[in-house]
Amino acid sequence: MSNILITSGGRRVSLVRAFKKELKKIFKEGKVIVVDASLELSAAAQIADNAFKVCKVTDKDYLDQLIKICIENNVKLIVPTIDTELNILSRKVNEFNKLGIQIIISNRNIIRACENKMKSKKVFKKMHLNTPKLYSKDNFKLPIFVKPVNGSGSNDNYVLKKASQISNYHLNNIKLLFFRYIDKNHHDEYTCDAYYDKSGSLKCIIPRKRIEIRAGEVSKGITKKNKLVDFFKNNASRYEGMRGCITIQCFMHRKTDRIIGIEINPRFGGGFPLSYLAGGNYPKWIIQEYLLGEEIPYYDDWENNLLMLRYDDEILVHDYRD
Repeated sequence: MSNILITSGGRRVSLVRAFKKELKKIFKEGKVIVVDASLELSAAAQIADNAFKVCKVTDKDYLDQLIKICIENNVKLIVPTIDTELNILSRKVNEFNKLGIQIIISNRNIIRACENKMKSKKVFKKMHLNTPKLYSKDNFKLPIFVKPVNGSGSNDNYVLKKASQISNYHLNNIKLLFFRYIDKNHHDEYTCDAYYDKSGSLKCIIPRKRIEIRAGEVSKGITKKNKLVDFFKNNASRYEGMRGCITIQCFMHRKTDRIIGIEINPRFGGGFPLSYLAGGNYPKWIIQEYLLGEEIPYYDDWENNLLMLRYDDEILVHDYRD
């Protein structure tokens, strides 16, 4: 029996459900396991086949706890979901492989580049993607977009259009960078879900237009077969060291189709359920590739113009004691 473990389950209910559905089609007895530091308050943990509480990712015992859970529950695949795990797990890939456990993760040099807004420029350059101009803090032109050199979830992100909005916090915080503002009146924002196989070959690319964002995650989006598909097929069809789902955020000018890359996350993004429901079956391909040793053909028969409208739902836990 081959089980899959999804780390930091949190509220990633859709992702867990997708892996459960696809795993049981191939391995009827297969289980999808979730781990989380706040297990009782994790919605994803409630719908997983099994769930275990672990310490925080940054704790020195985290890896030992993870290995113990994997061995005792016959876990063959680990799917990381948050940025802080990627750096830690990327250093231990060989250690897990020796135990018969594969981690769906890109090479460590890619992980480290993507987590740093300055270093990620090299990744974009390799993909032939332009990036927003970076200003020095004593020479910039308003409006500007301010974001930390490391960060996720739109934390510490600011759009500053007037001089009066710029504070000492923005100027003196060395972690905050000043970028040229990309005008959304002239650009559409996209997140592209790319699937790279073990060899670093692009097997699918699905652009999702971001219509509405809530807490840094798309709440309304639509799939688009547009110039972005051909761009990535022509410029990023192979990227050695990239593996699994890679989310690439970019802007595209509505008239000129000029593309500007802003962020890369080498993991499943919060809006991936739209790509999955459109036909980008990344969970199935991961199972086929890593558990069955099958090759994945290039796939572009996904549904165009599929609109996703997210809403809040409830998962109830009876007789819960805090």
